[in-house]
Amino acid sequence: MSENAAAKRRARQTVNNLVLALIASLGIMLAIVLIVPRDDSNRIQKVDYKSIAAEAHASSGKQIVAPELPAGWWANSARWSPKPADSVQNWYVGFVGPKNQYIGLTQAFGINPTWLAFQLKNNSKTGTQAIGPYTWDIYEATEPSNPPKTKDFMMVLNYNDHDTAIIYGVAKPQDFVDVATKIQTKLMERSK
Repeated sequence: MSENAAAKRRARQTVNNLVLALIASLGIMLAIVLIVPRDDSNRIQKVDYKSIAAEAHASSGKQIVAPELPAGWWANSARWSPKPADSVQNWYVGFVGPKNQYIGLTQAFGINPTWLAFQLKNNSKTGTQAIGPYTWDIYEATEPSNPPKTKDFMMVLNYNDHDTAIIYGVAKPQDFVDVATKIQTKLMERSK
């Protein structure tokens, strides 16, 4: 065999070995993907927001709102902030709907104009929504984003002089009205 033929054979053998190694690697990777079990369950767990609200009420004496939710809705997060850096105590709870809607509730106590302006940043008042004895101010983003951000639509209720409830998120307007109605029900229960 000539030296030239041997060089060609070695070159072909290198390509063949490379292809075989690639096929073997893909086969091993496919086997690993098929063998390794995967947990497809929802990583976001339901939170007992009512018990967290009761604890916050007991420690603060504030009228913490834990509204009954419409059918299919659940809470994914809840927290009481008794000593935030901005000095405005607040209660937050996030609600998730049956079709992955999201409505967040922030209830704040002893608010000031600066705090409220910061919450409404990049939003302007576009109207009001009367629900029973309360009137909510509606704020929408001045430049809506696509997909919508959670604070592109907000409803604000000022009550008890310096207390406020803000709901915001990505849901249908009727979902906001339903949640606002449930919040008002709790506010009226506590004020009796």
